[in-house]
Amino acid sequence: MNSFPDLLRVEGLCKSFTSNGTTKKVLTDVSFRLGYYDSIAVVGPSGCGKSTLLLIAAGLLRPSAGYVRFEKDICREPNNKVAVVLQEYGLFPWKTVQENIILGARMQHIRIGDDVLRDVKHELGIEGLDYLYPHQLSGGQRQRVALARALLLQPKLLMLDEPFAALDNITRERLQNHLLTLFTHHRFSFLLITHNIEEAVFLGRHILIMDPQSAGIKTIIENQNAGAEAFRESPQYFDQVKRVRRSLQAKS
Repeated sequence: MNSFPDLLRVEGLCKSFTSNGTTKKVLTDVSFRLGYYDSIAVVGPSGCGKSTLLLIAAGLLRPSAGYVRFEKDICREPNNKVAVVLQEYGLFPWKTVQENIILGARMQHIRIGDDVLRDVKHELGIEGLDYLYPHQLSGGQRQRVALARALLLQPKLLMLDEPFAALDNITRERLQNHLLTLFTHHRFSFLLITHNIEEAVFLGRHILIMDPQSAGIKTIIENQNAGAEAFRESPQYFDQVKRVRRSLQAKS
């Protein structure tokens, strides 16, 4: 049984940036909670603060006000139980696939056995790529290498910023399904940033819709059927897609 009711708790989060004497509010009074073995998809138009929210929640950026709590601790720096996969995958072009995969664990001084490494690569279908470099991989392969690096950290929370945005539709759907398989096997929670409505509905048990006008949350839609591969073909899925689209299009 978990000692804390929430894995992640965001309260009253605000963030402003100042440039040339002008201050721009990016986030205003953002609050939500994420439980254990749960998922949130954050959706909204470009420039509404989605990626900024992820960076603050991951401890990579300080808020102007409010706080992020991971279990019992306020997040002021990166946490070794939180893994982040960025839109461009964060792979170092001068390092091989093998070197990129073990980099995160090595930086956190986590010893990874050969059997664990072999199992993760097998699970993601990237065996045989060890000595290739990122530019020699397809977009789907680069994404799976980034996921392998994250999984080696054995995170309680996985944060993904537009992880499938650059992929074709077939590869995107295949990797969405793969993420759900990993979610089931490894029992982490995840927070997904996306601009894709269908992706948000398929993956997020809670869909947090950002409002660019107020720089806050417009609404949170509960979506408890998410997380099952069969959901994508169900009438409930298409109903939720329409509901999210109407919410995004509605004026604040």
